[in-house]
Amino acid sequence: MNRFRQILFFVVPILFLTAFSPIHAAALPANSSLTLDDAVHIGLERSRTLEIARLERDMTSQKIRETWAKVLPQLTSDFTYTRSLKPSVLFFPDILSGGTGNSFIPLVISADNAATATLTLRQALFNGSAFAGIKAAGILRKMSNEAYRNSEATVIADIKMSYYDALISRDQLKLIEQSIARWEQSRKDTRAKFRQGVAADIDTLKAYLSVENLRPDLIQAENRVATTATKLKNAIGIPLDSTIVLSGKLDLSSATYPKDIAAAYQEAIDARPDLRQISLQVQAEGEKVSAARAEHYPVITAFGQLETQTAFNDNVKTIQSRWPVSSAVGLQVSLPIFTGFRTSSQVEQAKISQLQTRTRVEDLKANIRAEVEVRLLNFRESQKRIEVQSKTISVAERGYNISLLRFKEGIGSRLELTDAELQLNKAKTNHLQALYDYLVASIQLDKALGRPAVTSHQ
Repeated sequence: MNRFRQILFFVVPILFLTAFSPIHAAALPANSSLTLDDAVHIGLERSRTLEIARLERDMTSQKIRETWAKVLPQLTSDFTYTRSLKPSVLFFPDILSGGTGNSFIPLVISADNAATATLTLRQALFNGSAFAGIKAAGILRKMSNEAYRNSEATVIADIKMSYYDALISRDQLKLIEQSIARWEQSRKDTRAKFRQGVAADIDTLKAYLSVENLRPDLIQAENRVATTATKLKNAIGIPLDSTIVLSGKLDLSSATYPKDIAAAYQEAIDARPDLRQISLQVQAEGEKVSAARAEHYPVITAFGQLETQTAFNDNVKTIQSRWPVSSAVGLQVSLPIFTGFRTSSQVEQAKISQLQTRTRVEDLKANIRAEVEVRLLNFRESQKRIEVQSKTISVAERGYNISLLRFKEGIGSRLELTDAELQLNKAKTNHLQALYDYLVASIQLDKALGRPAVTSHQ
């Protein structure tokens, strides 16, 4: 039993701290292998940008609640206690007490203690400005949701870009390592031929230089791998000292896109959250015009009041004091007659603001049209480059194998092998860059079209 208590003494605090520690729902996989979907989902959970957007959306919800206050009942209570240090008096003519009326008699009218308790209820029956504000608040909620969608799309695009940056830097490092390995093998073959007297000493020097000239590229590539990994970890919000292994690869996407600019533009117009947000703002500006015009209308308010009061001197016990109750109900109508042109000025300001927003809508549509066209052209260009580079790689690999075989058999020159190696490395590098450009173009095109960027979690 004592042993069991000792175990509980250590385990229970650990479980308590674990349960209430601020751990994010999404974490790295157990094997530290990170797919693109993992990166996106972890980033969505830990993104500080999205957290700010969430808080902004919560702030909007509270502002909407605030707008309803003008049309909901208002119940207030007041309590006042007065302690008289010197009594208040009124002067009455002494004629009331048989005098001539030329002098006055002071009469104490205040008690040592006085208290008043009031309960007031007010209900707006008609307030045009408040009703317009409530309609605008409903539009504001939709604007807040679109703003969040826009922030989410931006965060996901940034995470994907960081992930693909890390992938291409990793693959570029592999290409350099493969190139060095080929030259190392070539240097060994050259040394063997030199010992046999088949190759000259200059050939061994050239083979050595071919390897060493790639060392700076290798160092730069290793640094790019480290820096892109750091940027990726920062983008998804995981500790920078954590170790991740990317399990994804640069490959073609299965997504389909519109074939012409008109269809792409129409899709963007229907789906872009930033365009929806500013279009909703035009509606909100219209409600502001209505709210400004409503200042010309009367405000009708019903009210009711319940009041009790007391007054007693110090020689009277509090419990013996009287608390008479009075009550009243009424209707208040407030109608502005002349406000110094303030209301008409506010109406015109609201109209101008709405015209400005409509102009921004048209400007955004024009920018979207240009952006969609540029993104679609870039995407198509990257597709064509991939098709060309895919054929070039196979030809370059075949040329290199032939040159290597000719060099080993002594019928090919080192210059021929060097040229074949350069062509192969360039073909692979260009193909890798084309794949990267294709994926980046697809991310940018998705964002330009307003497509949902959330991927399914695997």
